[in-house]
Amino acid sequence: MVSNPLTDPEWAQRTVDFIDRWVQTVRKYTTQPLVTTARGIVFGLLGSFGVVGIVVLLVVGLTRGLQAALDAVVNHDAAVWISYFILSAIFMVIGIILMRRRYTEEN
Repeated sequence: MVSNPLTDPEWAQRTVDFIDRWVQTVRKYTTQPLVTTARGIVFGLLGSFGVVGIVVLLVVGLTRGLQAALDAVVNHDAAVWISYFILSAIFMVIGIILMRRRYTEEN
């Protein structure tokens, strides 16, 4: 029987349930993927900024520690330049290793 809102006491509840199902369906296919994507972008950027900051602080700390250790052997000006040469050699070796590993045998 066709639902008559004047005689059917459950008409309001069924109408609200119908509208609620449609809103949930639309949200599931439109809003939820956008929210998930936005969260991924935001958390990814925050994580990458944190990693970059930690790497910078580690390199600065390594440089200062190396200079402090070399100050015991040579004067301060020489310790600064020697520490730069040592760290540049270390980073060059790391770069060479990474460049050799960038291609697999299939390429």
